[in-house]
Amino acid sequence: MDNYPAPARPIVAAMAAAAAAEPERAVAFQGAPGANSHIAAIQAFPDCLPLPCFDFADAIEAVQSARADCAIIPIENSLHGRVADMHFLLPESGLVIIGEHFLPIRHALMGVAPLEEIREAVSHPQALGQCRHWLRAHDIQPVAYPDTAGAAALVAEQRRPELAALAPAAAAGIYGLDLLHDDIADADHNTTRFVVLARGGHAAVGEGPWMTTLIFEVKNIPAALYKAMGGFATNGVNMTKLESYQRGASFVATEFYADVEGKPGDPGLDRALEELSFHCRWLRILGTYKRARERG
Repeated sequence: MDNYPAPARPIVAAMAAAAAAEPERAVAFQGAPGANSHIAAIQAFPDCLPLPCFDFADAIEAVQSARADCAIIPIENSLHGRVADMHFLLPESGLVIIGEHFLPIRHALMGVAPLEEIREAVSHPQALGQCRHWLRAHDIQPVAYPDTAGAAALVAEQRRPELAALAPAAAAGIYGLDLLHDDIADADHNTTRFVVLARGGHAAVGEGPWMTTLIFEVKNIPAALYKAMGGFATNGVNMTKLESYQRGASFVATEFYADVEGKPGDPGLDRALEELSFHCRWLRILGTYKRARERG
């Protein structure tokens, strides 16, 4: 609780108390009240009790310890790419992906002085990256902070005339700041994809359409990835995302994160996964869930 700026603490405390009383309705999110993740939680689960958590690890722990039924976590942004840490935290969490949610992102600049006095903007690195051209055009220096709405609370606490926050517009009202400029983004398509994490899998029943997320490490032999991917093509399985990342400091063992259309039990996907596993050191499915929107 003490990690949050003072203006956010009583709001966080009240939300945490409500979630503790009904943990089966609690949805954990990273950030202070008013963050984009808070908005995503309410949109995805209109009847939920949002539970603010200071960082991603805290949000995951809230689900692991049953203080929350699930967590909604940003995993990638259309402008700024992957959200750091999640490719490492998610596989180690023991949680599974049971859903996804897409949130259009529009940032606002808020502070205690007029726009012409602002020299610095504090926010989450993702938000700063998504607005870097706008900030440069207005000669405003970015300052990194763990959370967008928390940055708004920090500005409300410090009340420095040269300091503003980039956060969702609603955060200005929550923390008593002036809305200096709304609808800031370097591109109209600015959208963040969230995944919903829970302790246990939900059976993939019904019509779908379905998505399956997996991680794997191919064998260290020539053309291993090329051969591993062939099974998806020959079995008509659409892979909508493939990212590589390295764990530790070896610069040798590359792991891959992938999203594919379909669910285990589909003959084509089962054959593709069988062929993939033949070329892998290990393969793990992180979850199967209903597709929130069509890719492409």
